[in-house]
Amino acid sequence: MKTEDNLAQKERNRGFAPAAAPTASTTILTDNDAIQGGETTINTQGENMPAWYARPKEANGPLPVVLVVQEIFGVHEHIRDICRRLAAEGYLAVAPELYFRQGDPGEYSDIKQLLEELVSQVPDAQVLADLDHVANWAARHGGDMRNMAITGFCWGGRIVWLYAAHNPQLKAGVAWYGRLVGEKSMKQSKHPVDIAVDLNAPVLGLYGAKDEGIPLESIETMRQALNAANATAEIIVYPDAGHAFNADYRPSYHEESAKDGWQRMLAWFHQYGVKPNR
Repeated sequence: MKTEDNLAQKERNRGFAPAAAPTASTTILTDNDAIQGGETTINTQGENMPAWYARPKEANGPLPVVLVVQEIFGVHEHIRDICRRLAAEGYLAVAPELYFRQGDPGEYSDIKQLLEELVSQVPDAQVLADLDHVANWAARHGGDMRNMAITGFCWGGRIVWLYAAHNPQLKAGVAWYGRLVGEKSMKQSKHPVDIAVDLNAPVLGLYGAKDEGIPLESIETMRQALNAANATAEIIVYPDAGHAFNADYRPSYHEESAKDGWQRMLAWFHQYGVKPNR
């Protein structure tokens, strides 16, 4: 059942996910005349997938690309603003609606229902294939496939790890509080801990020590898997942060950790060659 109260409807009208209502006073909205962006569609596996993109208005040649992978709430205003922030740094940022076949997360005002009825129905294989088509779209719209990174949050953080083991063209990934271990199913046959040995690109993981959904034990298990695989990866744990600490539109926002994580993300991209030509 999909339900919306008046508050949730107001949030949807503002562009934020109703299930994440109410919007916190710390919400950041980027306004920069030097960037442009908007909605687009990307052909993938015979269907048109909605997406949001942002890029600098002026560019000297092809732009470095960042694939932005949504939280459980879909490509709502926060994820669109992440794209705008990356565009202000000189990137072509693209956030695809990766649930589009299964439903619209904006129609849900209850997180439990959203997870059970929609998020759990999205197969990993479908997501990884769709992201490949997003990368190809970026290459045809001013992006440089040889200069590509990925970042994602919550649900999308887990996908970052998987995509880094999937696409050999990827140069770098940054996973924000993505789940590392879990039960396996037909739709989720592997988790990040299972593919540590298969990483094609360096991955930075950003986690909160107070995250009740991602215990420190699972982070240590992932570290051990990465070390055993001799993988190029690093995991940072912020002692005072919980889950969704970068989500400035939610009470979970932890400003100090979020700002440090953002700078670490940019530095990680630069370290592995995904940086603007300025």
